Amino acid sequence: MSFDPSTLYLFATMVAGMLGAMLMFFGRQENIPALKWWGTAYLLGAVSVALWTIGGSFLGEPVLLALNAAGFIACGMVWNASRVFHGRKPNLPGLVLGAIAWIGAVTTVDDSAMRVTIGATIVAIYAALTASELWSERRRAMQKRWLAIVVPVLHGCVLMLPILIGDLLGPHGQIFANSFWVTLFAIELVLYAIGTVFVIFMMVSDRAVAVHKTAASIDPLSGMLNRRGFTEACARVIEREANAGRPVTVMIFDIDHFKSINDRFGHPAGDEILKLFAAVVVNSLRISDLSGRIGGEEFAALLPCSLEEGVLVAERVREAFESSGIVCEDGPVDTTVSIGVAGGPAGTELEVLLASADTALYQAKRGGRNRVEAAEELPLSLENWRRKTAGLPASARHKPVPVQG
Repeated sequence: MSFDPSTLYLFATMVAGMLGAMLMFFGRQENIPALKWWGTAYLLGAVSVALWTIGGSFLGEPVLLALNAAGFIACGMVWNASRVFHGRKPNLPGLVLGAIAWIGAVTTVDDSAMRVTIGATIVAIYAALTASELWSERRRAMQKRWLAIVVPVLHGCVLMLPILIGDLLGPHGQIFANSFWVTLFAIELVLYAIGTVFVIFMMVSDRAVAVHKTAASIDPLSGMLNRRGFTEACARVIEREANAGRPVTVMIFDIDHFKSINDRFGHPAGDEILKLFAAVVVNSLRISDLSGRIGGEEFAALLPCSLEEGVLVAERVREAFESSGIVCEDGPVDTTVSIGVAGGPAGTELEVLLASADTALYQAKRGGRNRVEAAEELPLSLENWRRKTAGLPASARHKPVPVQG
């Protein structure tokens, strides 16, 4: 059974054109610029290959040269699509540089073999640039990253092969056109085009999932991690520090008299206080520390450090917030915070640390607020702590260590 290669090429270009239109449609609908770039590359490549297939025998040299150059621009657009997808600006000079180099080579080099070499080199450079952009994406599993690299590179090669074949065939074009290899290539053109779109949508889907997952872990008011996000992030840090045998420290912050602030100045002023405190916490911690809003006016932080270091950081937060008071129309707003701090050896459960820090926070509130209290002892497990403290007043659960502010 034989297939007409020209018919297969036209079918391949129709598939590429439809996929390009689909990418353009979803790019506009979802406002994803990278999909628009990929869609345009598909459409441009499809048009250039279709015109080359239909009119290659009677089109003039300038037109064929322009069609060949369009194929190189399509490769450049695939590279730029990967740049845009990862948040980088498109490289417009690089987009057309390959086509310019090809035109220069054709007009100055008469040897067809050398033209093929130059064209293959240009494609290899674009493929390497595309692979480099995709490799730099560090938020994806290694297996998916390999798949995302290999298929776009093959796609770039597929876009260029008709041009290279056209230069190689010469007067013996009919012999090669009827060959099994050219027929197989036409089929592969369809498969690669579909495979590339599959990978593109896989990458877009992964990105959308990551965005939604991030949104589900972020408190919209403060911009910090919410309770769920804070707990998940802390679990990873505690495991990492446990493997290294390093201690961790947890802090719980509670803004003093926050309810009266809302009652006196209104909820908008209360929201501003929350955002102000979130900024104070973030600016006072290191990049390796974690912080989050775990309740209404309650915040928490986890630091990979000893209890003593954590107390110093807590004091820094307290002083910074106290000195950043704001003034509303009804008068100045008191900005003070009470902080409970608890530390533990490597591998201490987050719930245990939070329970100890919460008890220390209670002592800070009882001690007059606007102060830091550190838990002196830490229960070995949360269950033991619950059994030990059952029926006892909060003041008897831990012996706090007052810190002079």
